[in-house]
Amino acid sequence: MSIMNDTVFMPSVLTFIGIPGLETVQCWIGIPFCAMYIIALMGNFLLLIVIKSEPSLHEPMYIFLAMLGATDIAISTSIVPKMLGTFWFHLPEIYFDACLFQMWLIHTFQGIESGVLLAMALDRYVAICYPLRHATIFTQQLVTNIGLGVTLRPAILVIPCLLLIKCRLKLYRTKLISHTYCEHMALVKLATEDVYINKFYGLLGAFIVGGLDFILITLSYTQIFITVFHLPQKEARLKAFNTCIPHICVFFQFYLLAFFSFFTHRSGSYIPSYIHITLSNLYLLVPPFLNPFVYGVKTKHIRDKVAKVFCSKDQA
Repeated sequence: MSIMNDTVFMPSVLTFIGIPGLETVQCWIGIPFCAMYIIALMGNFLLLIVIKSEPSLHEPMYIFLAMLGATDIAISTSIVPKMLGTFWFHLPEIYFDACLFQMWLIHTFQGIESGVLLAMALDRYVAICYPLRHATIFTQQLVTNIGLGVTLRPAILVIPCLLLIKCRLKLYRTKLISHTYCEHMALVKLATEDVYINKFYGLLGAFIVGGLDFILITLSYTQIFITVFHLPQKEARLKAFNTCIPHICVFFQFYLLAFFSFFTHRSGSYIPSYIHITLSNLYLLVPPFLNPFVYGVKTKHIRDKVAKVFCSKDQA
């Protein structure tokens, strides 16, 4: 690493600022973030244990839910420990290559979560619109292939982002990242060189993963609602609708936070940086925190199995 004319050539170490403008209160901000992280870990691990231990839950919908829980654990663990290290223990430094690896983890798990939500929407679409064919369509082999697909798609698509940064961007204005974790645009904005290709590929990747998933999920639930409203019996309509409520809640909370984070990050000086950085953190922490509650409360099978687990412990 060398410094030339107020620019840094290939910095080996970067430093997180945290939340600009709120540095003096970051130690207090870390408390609710830590609490959300701990609850998210406990809730999602409990979800995984219940689904694994109950053979009756080894169905496509619950397998996708287990994938969602595992992804939530991974994505929150990718950011919270380092963020708390910055807030509480004054350890803001991170190696450049480690920053790129963290970026790959975060954006990969974001893409996996989006893909799992799409898989869950398609599962509900087939279960409600073609109930007699659901078992023959969503076979174990198809579920396995979907799991591999939603994992490999973002993992591969994010790699060029890392290569474009590593190979193209050599000069940086500063080593200070105005963020709590290594986000693609936060790092790209540090470069003094032309970053058009980096921005373009970042937007392309976001559309290929999040944009297409959002469109397909919306179309799936639209078709589901059309089918449900045409069911002749009121009880059948309510039952079909209730099976979709948890998925719709998770879908809205994930994509609403994603859109707010995405647009505030690209609104420049119009929105204070502490707002879009706070939203970016909430976007990655709120879904893992809320998802176990949403599915635990609204999904009867899971609610009953969780109650059974705790009751058996009390009796023992």
